[in-house]
Amino acid sequence: QVQLQESGPGLVKPSQTLSLTCTVSGGSITTNYVYWTWIRQSPGKGLEWMGAISYSGSPSYNPSLLSRASISRDTSKNEFTLQMSSATPEDTAVYYCARVYGLGSKYDFWGQGTQVTVSS
Repeated sequence: QVQLQESGPGLVKPSQTLSLTCTVSGGSITTNYVYWTWIRQSPGKGLEWMGAISYSGSPSYNPSLLSRASISRDTSKNEFTLQMSSATPEDTAVYYCARVYGLGSKYDFWGQGTQVTVSS
């Protein structure tokens, strides 16, 4: 059973970089055709796909994030990381990491989510 666990600061000051890590157990992040994603949900809004990193290490991003997002991975630790520069209060949300097996498939495993608040 694949398990994902988000970790990172719950409070970030405006203009700072928001950084979260998703640690994966029960499966390798290099497994073929698997995409490791970051999703967030702001108060009163729906789920927003932020980006993903593929099994081969190629990242992709939601263009609406205006190049503020960066996703990387550490295969030795079996984890992947999201960094969002120039955080604003609008980045306040519950952040989730999730797995997709095969492009166009549904998310099959999710982390429990972590609340991040951007505030001075």
